[in-house]
This record gives sequence, C-alpha cells and structure tokens, in this order.
Amino acid sequence: MKTPGNFSETGFASIPVNPTTFPGLNTMGMSFVRADFKPGAINPPHFHPRATEIAHVVEDSNNKVFARVLEKGEVMVFPRGLMHFQMNVGEVPATIFGSFNSQNPGSQRIPAAVFGSGIDNSLLEKAFGLSSKEIVMMRRKFDPKATVKP
Repeated sequence: MKTPGNFSETGFASIPVNPTTFPGLNTMGMSFVRADFKPGAINPPHFHPRATEIAHVVEDSNNKVFARVLEKGEVMVFPRGLMHFQMNVGEVPATIFGSFNSQNPGSQRIPAAVFGSGIDNSLLEKAFGLSSKEIVMMRRKFDPKATVKP
C-alpha cells in the first residue's frame, strides 16, 4: 500500500487489500484498494456487485469521477451496483484510497462484460450504433481468446 502497483495499458494501477492479501480482514466485512493514476489514466466503467465504495483522493487535485472533479481530501461514494469510472485529468499522478463494506466487493468491468460476452452482434450493433466490423474489433480487444465472426 505504500507504493503503486503494476500499471495497466490504461495507466491505472490498483493494490487490493482483502482477506486473501491481508488475512486479518477475514470476517471483518470490509476491504480496501489503493488506486494510482498516471496523467490521463482511466479506470474503465465498472461496478461492484457486493459492496458500496467510498473513494478518498489523497494525491493531486484533478481526479475526475463521473462529471465531478474531485480535489485532494475530497471523497465520493458509489452505491453498490452503480456503474462508475475514474479519470485523472491532471498533469501529475493521482492516488485514491477506496474502502468497501464487504470483504469481497467484486468488480465487473463494463467493456469486458459487454464485448467479452455471448451477446449477439446484431444487438450490440443496434445498441451502440456500431458496424459489425467495429463489434468484431471490440470483441477481439476484450476477449482475445474468443473466436469472433463478423
């Protein structure tokens, strides 16, 4: 928790603290996460199916959550199941500490859930206004093991 984790291709890194990584939390009904953002980084749209999250900005003053810019020291609450995302709109790295009211909050990333699923291509084309070629491209990005037909 003292230093950032490994950064993803989106410039986002997270270190979860839960009963698996910190056994002292077992049966306590809580977990935490440290989230670090390079300038311009995002944590893609996602939700937590088993927990409410409260996020506290500890570094920088430009962390965008939904349509609100949070400054250092501010917090934002995301009720269980509410889709949300974070984006660092600043020019320096940002850090958030998140707390959950569950030892296993789960995290479902929306892009992977939609384009990495078995949802029919024609439905996705209509829902997102994309061509079949674009849908195939998205599926390959979010589920590279899948066999995708245009």
